[in-house]
Amino acid sequence: MNSKIKWGIIGPGNIARKFASDLLLVEDAEICAVASRSHEKAEKFANEFNTEHVFGSYEALFSSKTVDIVYIATPHNFHKDLSIQAMRHDLAVLCEKPAGINQGEVQEMIEVAQENRVFFMEGLWSRFNPSIQKVKQLVDEGRIGELGYLHADFAFYGLDRDADSRVLNPNLASGSLLDIGIYPIFLAYLLMGKPDEILATSNFHQNGTEVQTSMIFQYPQSQAVLYSGISSNSKMEAEISGSNGTLFLQPRWHKASTYIIEKNGAQETVDLPIKGIGFVYEIEHVHDCLRKQLSESPLWSHQHSLDLVELMDTIRQKAGIKFPFEA
Repeated sequence: MNSKIKWGIIGPGNIARKFASDLLLVEDAEICAVASRSHEKAEKFANEFNTEHVFGSYEALFSSKTVDIVYIATPHNFHKDLSIQAMRHDLAVLCEKPAGINQGEVQEMIEVAQENRVFFMEGLWSRFNPSIQKVKQLVDEGRIGELGYLHADFAFYGLDRDADSRVLNPNLASGSLLDIGIYPIFLAYLLMGKPDEILATSNFHQNGTEVQTSMIFQYPQSQAVLYSGISSNSKMEAEISGSNGTLFLQPRWHKASTYIIEKNGAQETVDLPIKGIGFVYEIEHVHDCLRKQLSESPLWSHQHSLDLVELMDTIRQKAGIKFPFEA
């Protein structure tokens, strides 16, 4: 795969447009196709990004042999089925987070990837953010000593959205946890591993949508305090504190362009400006995996995705978060 890597976009909504704008910044990437259940929406996206192939159904793109990899950017509850369809057409898949609604879905996706020997990765773009990568390196090296406390939050006001939107429609796996709560959960998992115990509580919209969730991850000698919500804004910063110092990721920490380290009364700010919106690093990593003919990412593996969704399943069980389409 020495020529440009050809991408297909599945679901040309807002997140797909952000992703595509960063694809244009990657020299060996080409946006070759777009598919939507609305041909009009697909045409609009194609005109915006100069995309050659336009399809009014997902199946048509999957069987077209026009792309090497697809980016799944539909609402959460369509991720599993569309990823599986794509992989059964021998296409590599980058599926926007969360990969699936629950652990069973993610397990099924991984099994299909392995059966068809195709690359599959959950699109958790923050894993590839330069500041987050550097913070992980500093933590792993013991630069702030033994971790004792982590705090991360992510919230925005979404109660003014349409009742049929992905934010508020329970049939689209609505709520804060899967959409944005995944980020604080990911950071705690990345830096501290799986907790021994999870405490979680949620508040709900009148239609059953979870609108805010507070979580505590209990470790033998440390805790992570996490929050997500769509009923108000929050500061959206991350603090990682150890026995010898503290690291801060500034708002919005999930796409940070700086980090701060405090030690011995001194503070140092390190700027690591991001390219584009921040998807570039994820895209470049996926390209490296494809060129090396890897079936999964060494930085965000299938097991990492399984661990993450297991944590979210536990939180949902503790807090009583359910969707109408689940048994």
